[in-house]
Amino acid sequence: MRSITSVAYQGEPGAYSEQAIFDFFGPQDAVQPVPCATFDDVFDSVTLGKCDYGVVPVENSLGGSVHRNYDLFMRHALHLVGEVIVRVRWCLYALPGVGLNDVRRVISHWQALAQCERTLSRLLPAAEREPVYDTAGSVKMLAESGRRDTAAIAGRRARDLYGLPILCEGLEDDPSNYTRFVVLSRSPELPPQAGATLAAAHEYKTSIVFAMRNRPGALYRALAAFALRDIDLTKIESRPLQGSPWEYVFYLDFVGRADDVNCRRALDHLGEFATMLRVLGSYPRASSPE
Repeated sequence: MRSITSVAYQGEPGAYSEQAIFDFFGPQDAVQPVPCATFDDVFDSVTLGKCDYGVVPVENSLGGSVHRNYDLFMRHALHLVGEVIVRVRWCLYALPGVGLNDVRRVISHWQALAQCERTLSRLLPAAEREPVYDTAGSVKMLAESGRRDTAAIAGRRARDLYGLPILCEGLEDDPSNYTRFVVLSRSPELPPQAGATLAAAHEYKTSIVFAMRNRPGALYRALAAFALRDIDLTKIESRPLQGSPWEYVFYLDFVGRADDVNCRRALDHLGEFATMLRVLGSYPRASSPE
């Protein structure tokens, strides 16, 4: 009998984080999504062995980085073992029989509201916008409340789960709306699933975090360790170093595996002057869906 892989995520069933699980791990009968109230709960569930893996968003093409999860990387000794990019398309939900003219309030996660700001201003200029804990959760709240002056923003899958009609689709201000998720594990080994994410991967990506003394040219020297070896950097993110005001740690993604000769030499070079260096993981690089 095939064992079911348990994967923690933040949100309610129907959230894009749950969709990311299915996109990465495969059919729904092969994986057990475990909803969590917060990102902290996702990390704790994996760390404590309550779930096999976790999936969390790290950046959106419109809204930018999810800083909370970057901070949690530092607090937990977990490994990044995969990534998946999900096309985000927002829908506006209301109770049956409710039209746009009836809507006085729109609820959703604050990031979804921000990604639909211009569209909402055009469609519902007078409607109040109220952030809640989750996108799919906003549809669940609306269905339970029965409020006919309220609409909710979530993905299309929420329609099948909560039974509310969609007033309109494609609310996002920019159609090039994607969210990148990473897969958390207690082990650095890649997940045993052999889905499209791994099979289609032509190259790997490595994520690291490092800190340096605040000296002139320090960041230039760090980046030069990769530039000198023609290693492609795909992202750099700075976050405050807790306990040291105005000091920072840097999260860096680059193309290649940490154990590749060229990449290993770059990391050794960086390690010569970094005060802290940790490889979060090497994993197949995901491509954006069509």
